[in-house]
Amino acid sequence: MTATALTQTGAVTTEPAVERSSFARDTGIVLMRELRPMLRDPFSVVFGLVQPIVFLALFGPLLGGSLAGSVPGGSVWQWFVPAILVMTALFGSSTVGSNLLYEMQTGAHERMLVTPLSRSSLLVGRALKEMVTLGAQAVLIVAVMVPFGFRLHPAGALLGLALLAVFGIGLGSLSYALAIAVRKQDWMFWVVQQTFLFPLMILSGMLLPLESGPGWMQVLSRFNPLSYIVNAERALFSGEIATATVAWGVVAAVATLAVGLAVGIRGMRRSGD
Repeated sequence: MTATALTQTGAVTTEPAVERSSFARDTGIVLMRELRPMLRDPFSVVFGLVQPIVFLALFGPLLGGSLAGSVPGGSVWQWFVPAILVMTALFGSSTVGSNLLYEMQTGAHERMLVTPLSRSSLLVGRALKEMVTLGAQAVLIVAVMVPFGFRLHPAGALLGLALLAVFGIGLGSLSYALAIAVRKQDWMFWVVQQTFLFPLMILSGMLLPLESGPGWMQVLSRFNPLSYIVNAERALFSGEIATATVAWGVVAAVATLAVGLAVGIRGMRRSGD
């Protein structure tokens, strides 16, 4: 593309126009760069299912035997499978910062910083890639569990996956921000990630109902945003859409997204300092 310009002598010249950066285009470039290894090796998505399948195979029968009839909703699988999907998003999204740490150590991240790509697209493109992986894994988990009695409500399931994507992008952005913050002490990444991960998971009622737990745990769970997302996923996958439980889950997921993007983009912009 070219553009005309008027010089001091009054002559009209033609100069090359500088192509403006587009956030959507830059994000697409980063997304495809991140997806390329997965497309070359799709079995990595399948290997990522080992952990949730183990939890379903070992925890499911225990819940069915010890909590039969007392699980909210009546069906153990209807109660447990949505929680496993949230757990998959939680583990997957909270660890993506380790990939960025590796790129920083090898110099790949610095090479990306000198490209015309916007810093925010470097974060959002990476986070979207994780959502593609998470969506594929969620579909496979649901497909595996349907023959075992898990009832699928398509509208609620689609909204549930969308809610997981919003939450996952926010959490993934926070993970990238953590990686940038501790890039000079990379071991600190896993200390912080593990310190927050398991208390959040247990206090969300993801694996066991908290209704029969100590009062202090029930109080703490009310301040845990993950609790609202787990409850919303269980409601959506049971076909309940227009409920207060779902609304609170949306609020928690959107809040996580807003905080994650704000902190993550700020960290990415300063990652080259």
